[in-house]
Amino acid sequence: MSRRRNKSKKQFQGDRDLQARAIAVFQRYPDQSMNFRQVAKLMGVNDEATRDIIPSLLEELLQEKQLRETERGKYRLSYETGCVTGKVALTAHGYAYIISPETEEDVFVSQKNLREALHGDTVKVHLFARRKNVKLEGQVVEVVERLRSTFVGTIGITENFAFMIPDSRLMPYDLFIPAGKTCGAKDGQKVIARIVEWPHRAKNPVGEVLQVLGDPGQNETEMHAILAEFELPYRFEPKVEEAAAAIPTEITSEDLKYRRDFRGVPTFTIDPEDAKDYDDALSIRRLDNGNWETGVHIADVTHYIPVGSVLDREAINRATSVYLVDRVVPMLPEKLSTNLCSLRPNEDKLCFSAVFEMDDEAHVLKQWFGRTVIRSTNRLSYEEAQIIIDTGNGRMSAEISTLHRLAQLMRNDRFKKGAIAFDRPEPKFKLDKDGKPLGVYFSENTTSHQLIEEFMLLANRRVAEFCSGVIHSESPPRNGNGKTAIYRIHDKPNMEKLENFARFVTRFGYSIKTTSEHAIATSLNKLLEKVKGKKEANMIETLALRSMAKADYSTENIGHYGLGFKHYTHFTSPIRRYPDMMIHRLLQYYLDGSGEKPNKEQLDALCKQSSNMERKAVDAERTSIKYKQVEFMSDKVGECFDGTISGVTEWGIYVELSGNKCEGMIHIRELNDDAYIFDEENYCLKGRRRGRTFQLGDAIRIEVWRANLLKKQLDFRLAE
Repeated sequence: MSRRRNKSKKQFQGDRDLQARAIAVFQRYPDQSMNFRQVAKLMGVNDEATRDIIPSLLEELLQEKQLRETERGKYRLSYETGCVTGKVALTAHGYAYIISPETEEDVFVSQKNLREALHGDTVKVHLFARRKNVKLEGQVVEVVERLRSTFVGTIGITENFAFMIPDSRLMPYDLFIPAGKTCGAKDGQKVIARIVEWPHRAKNPVGEVLQVLGDPGQNETEMHAILAEFELPYRFEPKVEEAAAAIPTEITSEDLKYRRDFRGVPTFTIDPEDAKDYDDALSIRRLDNGNWETGVHIADVTHYIPVGSVLDREAINRATSVYLVDRVVPMLPEKLSTNLCSLRPNEDKLCFSAVFEMDDEAHVLKQWFGRTVIRSTNRLSYEEAQIIIDTGNGRMSAEISTLHRLAQLMRNDRFKKGAIAFDRPEPKFKLDKDGKPLGVYFSENTTSHQLIEEFMLLANRRVAEFCSGVIHSESPPRNGNGKTAIYRIHDKPNMEKLENFARFVTRFGYSIKTTSEHAIATSLNKLLEKVKGKKEANMIETLALRSMAKADYSTENIGHYGLGFKHYTHFTSPIRRYPDMMIHRLLQYYLDGSGEKPNKEQLDALCKQSSNMERKAVDAERTSIKYKQVEFMSDKVGECFDGTISGVTEWGIYVELSGNKCEGMIHIRELNDDAYIFDEENYCLKGRRRGRTFQLGDAIRIEVWRANLLKKQLDFRLAE
């Protein structure tokens, strides 16, 4: 019999213990190749008999592929055994967690074991031998894919080289910039730099400056820096502008072929006062049978942009318009977004329309989808439309009053069926000519906004149902029932988060029922209505939103929980959203078979791109708001304000100021009257000795201590 088979159970277990000790040595030094003598020494083996076993033990580990031989008699850890792949979630403290579908929990990686991995990178991680009651830990052994290689920051120039300090807290390394690679930047300017290489064992990556943004603190510099931070463009390449310039502006008789003519129907737009593009219009007229014909007319963007063209590829790359505090960065060049495709008054415009026959109770009796030509006769702002709704007087007052009544009926029905009413006011800034914030105000969701919202929701829902084959239009599809479609999906809430939230709101005398989907929606709406105008309103609305899933684009339909719709898509804003262009093309294909046959794999990829770019755009918008909030408060250092505790963490408390809703933090080290501990379950910091608590939702008075524009951060202190 072989030597292996002759071993007793005790001897076998002894070998396994030695193997575990040997593997632990290699895990401590994963980058080193070692021979058996080095391994024995690091294992602490002193007796000669055990030392003699080490060579065969290492050979066994080699055969089991736990080790690999780098040269004769030298071994190192095999990266193929005990490895998982995942994404890096870097923390502000320098360490990271690797989020991987291959593990039940996130893998902790210390800063020294991250090697050259950065936030968002896809990496391969070697898992360390797990000890009892210790979190899963590992070391990055390979960067599989970089999330990004360009960064925004401030450059420092020395005599022989330069370095760039990144703005983002999630980029913890300065970039070393060799002489001659600074793109003419001056000391202290903001720049965009790219990582060129990261030499092995070098602490910092080597980079080069790609673009100089300008001097920090200037509005143009900072807004461009925010766009660059999220890898969003702020100008179009010449070839894109040239492609747009080449589009004919005249509407020809060929363009009008097969289009339904709505130019004689009362039609108007309602948009913000400062809007530059109008991609939706409404029409209404009374039919001979006494019913109402309402039309939702959307700019026919895809008429001007063929699939695969330069403009189409640019729209895919951008996927969305970006709305910063002081500007809009459009998805499409100006000729399209504010000219050809903008439904300006008293101009003939090509549209894709959803037309509904409705009774006086807002029930849809018939519907029709197709290409149209319209002529809007009035351009109204939300404020003007609201005056007409309130007084019954003004331009198109009869039409607007009827649409308002129908919209409110649809809105009430929607909430009865389980829609959730998240109406959070958005902060807006009064800016001077240089972009400096002079004041903060908040947009309101008035009934004029609701008028537009309800008819857009109706069109989006009905188009989704049609493209998925659930219902037909007045003109049945020539190409069979739709099957592949683009959906705007919103999953059910995370029940664990929702139940934690339900427990928390009981502290304020509120309650949420979690027994069914309808009960959740109904009780949540009641809660949101009750807290309006109260000091805890914003905090409760924020926590409620955090318990909800994020909306996405997908070809797999799971419905839209927040709206209470089984089928929902985005059809109404093709000037500023690429998924709307996608659904226009799908709708046309299902109506008459023209255009490309839907390819689900390609559509999946486009949905993923659109969802990713939407998140970047939202993050950029929030960052621009945060920057302006800090800038607005920068001349108020030393002043005191009332606020509400809006967040509690182990490192301090966040406070939202009453009135302007600017948020800052009181660091835990500034709470020097006691030693405070973080009570995560109860959302509070509690003093060990005196028992003083700082609870989420508490009223508090603070002093503005510091306003750091570079970090977009407000620091507060207690006013006492």
